[in-house]
Amino acid sequence: MEVLHKYFPDLSKTAIAQFNALKNLYSYWNQRINLISRRDLQNLYLHHVLHSLAIAKVFPFETGTKILDAGTGGGFPGVPLAIFFPEVEFYLVDSIGKKVIAVKSITYDLGLSNTTVLQTRIEEINEKYDFIVCRAVTSLQTMIPWVTMLFNEASRHSFCNGLICLKGGDITDELRQYKKRISLFNINDFFYEPYFETKKIIYLPANEWPE
Repeated sequence: MEVLHKYFPDLSKTAIAQFNALKNLYSYWNQRINLISRRDLQNLYLHHVLHSLAIAKVFPFETGTKILDAGTGGGFPGVPLAIFFPEVEFYLVDSIGKKVIAVKSITYDLGLSNTTVLQTRIEEINEKYDFIVCRAVTSLQTMIPWVTMLFNEASRHSFCNGLICLKGGDITDELRQYKKRISLFNINDFFYEPYFETKKIIYLPANEWPE
């Protein structure tokens, strides 16, 4: 939790309590299914929670924003973002039933009334959202055809509705065909831990969608 206080010193009491509860909840579920790497559980707040909250450093979502976490897995980035933005609606979807059950239980125990957790495939979704977030689910080349038609046309922000991805490592080849459309943010510009040295946020506005 110390690393969260370091970069987000103004968290509400409710958010602090919910973030504190994450360790026990993920420890419980990780004994039953592999939500996150068991060896990585000790790094939950740095590798998973803070990484997810990098999005909050770039995108101050307005009240009532509707966000899809596509391929949420163990609940990242959706669960930390739902704690951070209690007035934003989050829809966490994954195709793996066991993970959906676990994430549903976690959001219930946290009292996150702004989250809906669903078992479905991304390409089978028919709703509309302001933003779609994901964390290294698949390549942009695969993701884009799945989500092209899932964005609301009207935007309530100064920045356009679109796709926001957390990725790491060398993604030069993956981004080459989108380089004139995307905005790229280096996470270690605002989180100075060595873990984030190669981690990035990729933002592709829906109005710049490739044809």
